[in-house]
Amino acid sequence: MLNFVFSPNVFLGFILGSSVIILYFLRLVKPEVARDEDIFFATIGLLYSGILVIHGWRLDPILLFSQVLVITAVLAAGWENIRLRGVLAMLALRDIEENKKIN
Repeated sequence: MLNFVFSPNVFLGFILGSSVIILYFLRLVKPEVARDEDIFFATIGLLYSGILVIHGWRLDPILLFSQVLVITAVLAAGWENIRLRGVLAMLALRDIEENKKIN
């Protein structure tokens, strides 16, 4: 039986689900930034968001708050990680261009 009631857990699950779907499509948009392990983490995130949407109504307010904190920390760390991957990709591209100019 699925008890689906729109509450904060559904909103939190949709935020997490949309974020990991963006991580899936990162491989198509910026392949130089994507890594192979992103597929694994995105799959785990989709499973986690599905559990939040379907069974999140059982969460007490303090447990829901802890899930909000955990998901916020994970999304912030993931955003910084992807941003730093982009910076490293730009630096590597710049180094390759400088080496071509020297040779």
